[in-house]
Amino acid sequence: MSRPLRVLLGVTGGIAAYKSAEIVRRLRGRGHAVRCALTRSATSFVAPLTLEVLSGQAVLQEEYLEAAGSGVEVHIEAAAWAEVLCIAPATAHTLGRLALGLADDFLTTTALAFTGPVVTAPAMHSAMWSHPAVRENVETLRRRGVRFAGPIEGPLASGEVGMGRMADPEAIAAAVEAAVLPGPLTGRTVLVTAGPTFEPVDPVRFLGNRSSGKMGFALAAEAVRRGARVVLVAGPVHLGTPPGVERIDVRTALDMKAAVESVAPAADLVLMAAAVADFRPKAAAEHKIKKGAATMSLELEANPDILAEIAAQPDAPFCVGFAAESRDLDTYAEGKRVAKKLPLVVGN
Repeated sequence: MSRPLRVLLGVTGGIAAYKSAEIVRRLRGRGHAVRCALTRSATSFVAPLTLEVLSGQAVLQEEYLEAAGSGVEVHIEAAAWAEVLCIAPATAHTLGRLALGLADDFLTTTALAFTGPVVTAPAMHSAMWSHPAVRENVETLRRRGVRFAGPIEGPLASGEVGMGRMADPEAIAAAVEAAVLPGPLTGRTVLVTAGPTFEPVDPVRFLGNRSSGKMGFALAAEAVRRGARVVLVAGPVHLGTPPGVERIDVRTALDMKAAVESVAPAADLVLMAAAVADFRPKAAAEHKIKKGAATMSLELEANPDILAEIAAQPDAPFCVGFAAESRDLDTYAEGKRVAKKLPLVVGN
Protein backbone atom coordinates (compact mmCIF):
# COMPACT_ATOMS: atom_id res chain seq x y z
CA MET A 1 0.00 0.00 0.00
CA SER A 2 1.32 3.43 -0.94
CA ARG A 3 -1.31 5.68 0.73
CA PRO A 4 -4.51 5.53 2.79
CA LEU A 5 -7.79 5.26 0.89
CA ARG A 6 -11.35 6.37 1.60
CA VAL A 7 -13.54 3.29 1.19
CA LEU A 8 -17.33 3.23 1.16
CA LEU A 9 -18.38 -0.31 2.07
CA GLY A 10 -21.86 -1.27 0.96
CA VAL A 11 -23.36 -4.20 2.88
CA THR A 12 -26.40 -6.00 1.47
CA GLY A 13 -28.80 -8.59 2.81
CA GLY A 14 -27.10 -11.96 2.59
CA ILE A 15 -25.81 -14.31 5.25
CA ALA A 16 -22.23 -13.34 4.31
CA ALA A 17 -23.00 -9.85 5.67
CA TYR A 18 -21.67 -11.04 9.03
CA LYS A 19 -18.20 -10.99 7.47
CA SER A 20 -18.49 -7.26 6.76
CA ALA A 21 -17.16 -6.56 10.25
CA GLU A 22 -13.97 -8.41 9.39
CA ILE A 23 -13.69 -6.57 6.07
CA VAL A 24 -13.85 -3.26 7.95
CA ARG A 25 -11.20 -4.49 10.35
CA ARG A 26 -8.90 -5.58 7.52
CA LEU A 27 -9.29 -2.30 5.64
CA ARG A 28 -8.68 -0.18 8.72
CA GLY A 29 -5.72 -2.38 9.62
CA ARG A 30 -4.22 -1.43 6.27
CA GLY A 31 -4.61 2.25 7.15
CA HIS A 32 -7.77 3.03 5.17
CA ALA A 33 -10.76 5.13 6.27
CA VAL A 34 -14.04 3.23 6.01
CA ARG A 35 -17.67 4.30 5.98
CA CYS A 36 -20.44 1.70 5.82
CA ALA A 37 -23.77 1.86 3.97
CA LEU A 38 -26.32 -0.81 4.88
CA THR A 39 -29.38 -1.84 2.93
CA ARG A 40 -32.62 -2.49 4.81
CA SER A 41 -32.18 -6.26 4.67
CA ALA A 42 -28.50 -6.11 5.70
CA THR A 43 -29.54 -5.04 9.20
CA SER A 44 -31.11 -8.49 9.64
CA PHE A 45 -27.64 -10.01 9.46
CA VAL A 46 -25.30 -7.43 11.02
CA ALA A 47 -25.96 -4.70 13.58
CA PRO A 48 -25.25 -1.14 12.41
CA LEU A 49 -23.70 -0.43 15.82
CA THR A 50 -21.07 -3.12 15.19
CA LEU A 51 -19.91 -1.47 11.97
CA GLU A 52 -20.11 1.99 13.50
CA VAL A 53 -17.77 1.01 16.31
CA LEU A 54 -15.34 -0.82 14.02
CA SER A 55 -15.25 1.91 11.38
CA GLY A 56 -15.36 4.87 13.75
CA GLN A 57 -17.96 6.44 11.45
CA ALA A 58 -21.75 6.73 11.50
CA VAL A 59 -23.43 4.02 9.43
CA LEU A 60 -25.35 5.29 6.41
CA GLN A 61 -28.88 3.94 5.96
CA GLU A 62 -32.27 5.10 4.77
CA GLU A 63 -32.26 8.09 7.11
CA TYR A 64 -30.96 10.13 4.18
CA LEU A 65 -34.62 10.51 3.15
CA GLU A 66 -35.50 12.23 6.42
CA ALA A 67 -35.18 15.96 7.02
CA ALA A 68 -32.08 16.68 9.13
CA GLY A 69 -32.00 20.45 8.82
CA SER A 70 -28.57 20.48 7.18
CA GLY A 71 -29.63 20.65 3.55
CA VAL A 72 -26.90 18.12 2.71
CA GLU A 73 -27.61 15.50 0.05
CA VAL A 74 -26.08 12.63 1.98
CA HIS A 75 -25.77 10.22 -0.96
CA ILE A 76 -23.98 12.86 -3.05
CA GLU A 77 -21.69 13.70 -0.15
CA ALA A 78 -20.87 10.02 0.41
CA ALA A 79 -20.17 9.48 -3.30
CA ALA A 80 -17.85 12.50 -3.36
CA TRP A 81 -16.03 11.38 -0.20
CA ALA A 82 -15.24 7.84 -1.35
CA GLU A 83 -12.29 6.90 -3.54
CA VAL A 84 -13.57 3.36 -4.02
CA LEU A 85 -16.96 1.73 -3.54
CA CYS A 86 -16.88 -1.86 -2.33
CA ILE A 87 -20.11 -3.87 -2.07
CA ALA A 88 -19.64 -6.98 0.06
CA PRO A 89 -21.60 -9.11 0.07
CA ALA A 90 -23.22 -8.33 -3.25
CA THR A 91 -26.41 -10.37 -3.52
CA ALA A 92 -27.99 -11.45 -6.80
CA HIS A 93 -30.68 -8.82 -6.20
CA THR A 94 -28.09 -6.08 -5.73
CA LEU A 95 -26.16 -7.07 -8.85
CA GLY A 96 -29.40 -6.90 -10.81
CA ARG A 97 -30.24 -3.43 -9.48
CA LEU A 98 -26.74 -2.16 -10.25
CA ALA A 99 -26.90 -3.58 -13.79
CA LEU A 100 -30.26 -1.91 -14.41
CA GLY A 101 -29.17 1.39 -12.89
CA LEU A 102 -31.92 1.36 -10.28
CA ALA A 103 -31.74 3.80 -7.37
CA ASP A 104 -34.29 2.59 -4.83
CA ASP A 105 -32.26 2.87 -1.62
CA PHE A 106 -29.27 4.73 -0.22
CA LEU A 107 -26.64 2.29 -1.52
CA THR A 108 -27.82 2.09 -5.13
CA THR A 109 -28.53 5.83 -5.24
CA THR A 110 -25.00 6.50 -4.05
CA ALA A 111 -23.62 3.97 -6.55
CA LEU A 112 -25.23 5.92 -9.41
CA ALA A 113 -23.64 9.14 -8.16
CA PHE A 114 -20.22 7.55 -7.67
CA THR A 115 -17.72 7.94 -10.50
CA GLY A 116 -14.74 6.00 -9.14
CA PRO A 117 -13.83 2.30 -9.19
CA VAL A 118 -16.39 -0.20 -7.93
CA VAL A 119 -15.50 -3.58 -6.41
CA THR A 120 -18.21 -6.17 -5.77
CA ALA A 121 -17.89 -9.40 -3.78
CA PRO A 122 -20.80 -11.61 -4.88
CA ALA A 123 -22.26 -14.11 -2.43
CA MET A 124 -25.13 -16.47 -3.23
CA HIS A 125 -26.05 -20.10 -3.81
CA SER A 126 -24.38 -21.85 -6.75
CA ALA A 127 -27.66 -22.22 -8.64
CA MET A 128 -28.24 -18.48 -8.37
CA TRP A 129 -24.70 -17.60 -9.44
CA SER A 130 -25.02 -19.79 -12.56
CA HIS A 131 -28.50 -18.51 -13.49
CA PRO A 132 -28.51 -16.87 -16.95
CA ALA A 133 -30.02 -13.65 -15.57
CA VAL A 134 -27.24 -13.28 -13.00
CA ARG A 135 -24.55 -14.14 -15.56
CA GLU A 136 -25.95 -11.47 -17.89
CA ASN A 137 -25.97 -8.88 -15.10
CA VAL A 138 -22.39 -9.75 -14.17
CA GLU A 139 -21.23 -9.35 -17.77
CA THR A 140 -23.05 -6.02 -18.02
CA LEU A 141 -21.26 -4.76 -14.93
CA ARG A 142 -17.89 -6.07 -16.14
CA ARG A 143 -18.31 -4.15 -19.39
CA ARG A 144 -18.84 -1.00 -17.34
CA GLY A 145 -15.58 -1.59 -15.50
CA VAL A 146 -16.94 -3.05 -12.26
CA ARG A 147 -14.41 -5.37 -10.62
CA PHE A 148 -15.37 -8.68 -9.05
CA ALA A 149 -13.67 -10.18 -6.02
CA GLY A 150 -14.89 -13.75 -6.17
CA PRO A 151 -17.06 -15.58 -5.63
CA ILE A 152 -15.10 -18.68 -4.75
CA GLU A 153 -15.93 -22.36 -4.40
CA GLY A 154 -16.49 -23.58 -0.85
CA PRO A 155 -19.04 -24.38 1.84
CA LEU A 156 -22.32 -22.50 1.40
CA ALA A 157 -24.97 -21.51 3.94
CA SER A 158 -27.17 -24.34 2.63
CA GLY A 159 -24.61 -26.88 3.78
CA GLU A 160 -23.61 -27.67 0.20
CA VAL A 161 -20.23 -27.02 -1.37
CA GLY A 162 -20.12 -25.03 -4.57
CA MET A 163 -19.34 -21.80 -6.39
CA GLY A 164 -20.92 -18.75 -4.78
CA ARG A 165 -19.14 -18.34 -1.46
CA MET A 166 -17.97 -14.77 -0.83
CA ALA A 167 -14.24 -14.20 -1.19
CA ASP A 168 -12.24 -14.01 2.03
CA PRO A 169 -12.07 -10.56 3.70
CA GLU A 170 -8.32 -10.32 3.09
CA ALA A 171 -8.81 -10.96 -0.64
CA ILE A 172 -11.56 -8.34 -0.77
CA ALA A 173 -9.31 -5.80 0.96
CA ALA A 174 -6.56 -6.56 -1.56
CA ALA A 175 -9.03 -6.15 -4.45
CA VAL A 176 -10.06 -2.75 -3.09
CA GLU A 177 -6.45 -1.59 -3.07
CA ALA A 178 -5.78 -3.03 -6.52
CA ALA A 179 -8.73 -1.07 -7.92
CA VAL A 180 -7.24 2.26 -6.85
CA LEU A 181 -3.55 2.02 -6.14
CA PRO A 182 -1.36 1.63 -9.24
CA GLY A 183 0.74 -1.52 -9.47
CA PRO A 184 3.63 -2.38 -11.78
CA LEU A 185 1.21 -4.06 -14.21
CA THR A 186 -1.49 -1.38 -14.16
CA GLY A 187 -2.84 -0.85 -17.66
CA ARG A 188 -1.51 -4.21 -18.87
CA THR A 189 -3.46 -7.30 -19.91
CA VAL A 190 -2.09 -10.68 -18.83
CA LEU A 191 -3.30 -13.94 -20.34
CA VAL A 192 -2.72 -17.04 -18.21
CA THR A 193 -3.48 -20.66 -19.07
CA ALA A 194 -3.75 -23.32 -16.39
CA GLY A 195 -4.65 -26.93 -15.80
CA PRO A 196 -4.79 -29.97 -18.09
CA THR A 197 -6.73 -30.63 -21.26
CA PHE A 198 -8.93 -33.71 -21.67
CA GLU A 199 -8.95 -35.30 -25.12
CA PRO A 200 -12.00 -37.55 -25.61
CA VAL A 201 -11.55 -41.20 -26.52
CA ASP A 202 -15.27 -41.92 -26.30
CA PRO A 203 -18.18 -40.35 -24.34
CA VAL A 204 -16.76 -41.80 -21.09
CA ARG A 205 -12.99 -41.89 -21.42
CA PHE A 206 -10.36 -39.27 -22.20
CA LEU A 207 -6.61 -38.77 -22.40
CA GLY A 208 -5.46 -36.33 -19.73
CA ASN A 209 -2.70 -35.56 -17.26
CA ARG A 210 -2.22 -34.81 -13.56
CA SER A 211 -1.97 -31.02 -13.80
CA SER A 212 -3.83 -29.37 -10.88
CA GLY A 213 -3.80 -25.86 -12.34
CA LYS A 214 -2.54 -24.41 -9.06
CA MET A 215 0.52 -22.73 -10.59
CA GLY A 216 -1.48 -20.94 -13.26
CA PHE A 217 -4.14 -19.83 -10.78
CA ALA A 218 -1.45 -18.50 -8.43
CA LEU A 219 0.14 -16.56 -11.30
CA ALA A 220 -3.25 -15.09 -12.24
CA ALA A 221 -3.89 -13.98 -8.67
CA GLU A 222 -0.47 -12.35 -8.42
CA ALA A 223 -0.90 -10.53 -11.72
CA VAL A 224 -4.17 -9.05 -10.46
CA ARG A 225 -2.47 -8.00 -7.24
CA ARG A 226 0.09 -6.13 -9.36
CA GLY A 227 -2.65 -4.22 -11.15
CA ALA A 228 -3.13 -6.14 -14.40
CA ARG A 229 -6.32 -7.06 -16.14
CA VAL A 230 -6.08 -10.85 -16.10
CA VAL A 231 -7.82 -13.40 -18.31
CA LEU A 232 -7.42 -17.00 -17.13
CA VAL A 233 -8.08 -19.84 -19.58
CA ALA A 234 -8.55 -22.90 -17.41
CA GLY A 235 -8.75 -26.56 -18.27
CA PRO A 236 -10.84 -28.99 -16.17
CA VAL A 237 -9.79 -28.18 -12.58
CA HIS A 238 -11.50 -27.90 -9.19
CA LEU A 239 -10.26 -24.44 -8.21
CA GLY A 240 -12.12 -21.25 -7.38
CA THR A 241 -11.55 -18.20 -9.55
CA PRO A 242 -9.07 -15.77 -7.94
CA PRO A 243 -10.69 -12.42 -7.10
CA GLY A 244 -10.53 -9.95 -9.97
CA VAL A 245 -9.74 -12.58 -12.61
CA GLU A 246 -11.79 -13.09 -15.78
CA ARG A 247 -12.08 -16.84 -16.33
CA ILE A 248 -12.75 -18.89 -19.48
CA ASP A 249 -13.26 -22.62 -18.92
CA VAL A 250 -12.21 -25.07 -21.64
CA ARG A 251 -11.84 -28.81 -21.92
CA THR A 252 -9.76 -29.84 -24.94
CA ALA A 253 -6.59 -28.49 -26.53
CA LEU A 254 -8.61 -27.14 -29.47
CA ASP A 255 -10.96 -25.39 -27.04
CA MET A 256 -7.95 -23.81 -25.34
CA LYS A 257 -6.46 -22.76 -28.67
CA ALA A 258 -9.68 -20.95 -29.62
CA ALA A 259 -9.93 -19.21 -26.24
CA VAL A 260 -6.28 -18.14 -26.26
CA GLU A 261 -6.50 -16.81 -29.81
CA SER A 262 -9.54 -14.73 -28.89
CA VAL A 263 -7.68 -12.99 -26.04
CA ALA A 264 -4.03 -12.94 -27.16
CA PRO A 265 -4.30 -9.94 -29.55
CA ALA A 266 -5.11 -7.70 -26.57
CA ALA A 267 -2.54 -9.27 -24.22
CA ASP A 268 0.78 -7.75 -23.24
CA LEU A 269 1.99 -10.90 -21.50
CA VAL A 270 1.10 -14.58 -21.99
CA LEU A 271 1.90 -17.09 -19.24
CA MET A 272 1.27 -20.52 -20.75
CA ALA A 273 1.24 -22.64 -17.59
CA ALA A 274 -1.37 -25.13 -18.84
CA ALA A 275 -0.36 -28.73 -19.46
CA VAL A 276 -1.83 -29.01 -22.94
CA ALA A 277 -2.02 -32.52 -24.37
CA ASP A 278 0.51 -33.08 -27.15
CA PHE A 279 -1.75 -35.58 -28.91
CA ARG A 280 -5.45 -36.38 -29.21
CA PRO A 281 -7.33 -39.40 -30.57
CA LYS A 282 -7.73 -39.00 -34.31
CA ALA A 283 -11.40 -39.92 -34.05
CA ALA A 284 -13.34 -40.14 -30.79
CA ALA A 285 -15.81 -43.01 -30.68
CA GLU A 286 -19.47 -41.99 -30.80
CA HIS A 287 -20.38 -44.57 -28.15
CA LYS A 288 -18.52 -46.12 -25.24
CA ILE A 289 -15.87 -48.58 -26.40
CA LYS A 290 -16.70 -51.99 -24.99
CA LYS A 291 -14.21 -54.35 -23.45
CA GLY A 292 -13.24 -56.96 -26.01
CA ALA A 293 -9.82 -58.09 -27.13
CA ALA A 294 -6.90 -58.21 -24.70
CA THR A 295 -5.26 -55.28 -26.50
CA MET A 296 -6.43 -52.33 -28.54
CA SER A 297 -4.82 -49.68 -30.70
CA LEU A 298 -5.62 -45.98 -30.51
CA GLU A 299 -4.54 -43.73 -33.38
CA LEU A 300 -3.40 -40.31 -32.24
CA GLU A 301 -2.73 -37.04 -34.02
CA ALA A 302 -0.76 -34.02 -32.87
CA ASN A 303 -2.47 -31.09 -31.23
CA PRO A 304 -1.47 -27.61 -32.39
CA ASP A 305 1.36 -25.89 -30.50
CA ILE A 306 -0.64 -22.98 -29.10
CA LEU A 307 2.26 -21.10 -27.55
CA ALA A 308 4.55 -21.42 -30.56
CA GLU A 309 1.80 -20.10 -32.85
CA ILE A 310 1.14 -17.09 -30.61
CA ALA A 311 4.86 -16.33 -30.23
CA ALA A 312 5.31 -16.43 -34.01
CA GLN A 313 2.79 -13.63 -34.61
CA PRO A 314 4.30 -10.36 -35.95
CA ASP A 315 3.14 -8.32 -32.94
CA ALA A 316 3.31 -11.14 -30.42
CA PRO A 317 2.99 -10.41 -26.70
CA PHE A 318 5.81 -11.36 -24.36
CA CYS A 319 5.34 -15.14 -24.13
CA VAL A 320 6.49 -17.33 -21.25
CA GLY A 321 6.50 -21.11 -21.53
CA PHE A 322 6.66 -23.76 -18.83
CA ALA A 323 8.51 -27.06 -18.99
CA ALA A 324 7.62 -29.82 -16.52
CA GLU A 325 10.33 -32.47 -16.76
CA SER A 326 11.33 -35.62 -14.91
CA ARG A 327 15.02 -35.42 -15.88
CA ASP A 328 17.61 -33.14 -17.54
CA LEU A 329 15.51 -30.09 -16.66
CA ASP A 330 17.91 -27.43 -17.91
CA THR A 331 18.54 -29.18 -21.22
CA TYR A 332 14.90 -29.84 -22.05
CA ALA A 333 13.67 -26.44 -20.86
CA GLU A 334 16.26 -24.60 -22.95
CA GLY A 335 15.46 -26.82 -25.92
CA LYS A 336 11.80 -25.90 -25.61
CA ARG A 337 12.65 -22.19 -25.40
CA VAL A 338 14.77 -22.34 -28.55
CA ALA A 339 12.34 -24.50 -30.52
CA LYS A 340 9.37 -22.25 -29.78
CA LYS A 341 11.47 -19.06 -30.11
CA LEU A 342 10.42 -17.82 -26.68
CA PRO A 343 12.13 -15.14 -24.57
CA LEU A 344 11.62 -17.15 -21.38
CA VAL A 345 10.80 -20.68 -20.25
CA VAL A 346 10.26 -21.70 -16.63
CA GLY A 347 11.52 -25.21 -15.91
CA ASN A 348 10.05 -27.25 -13.07
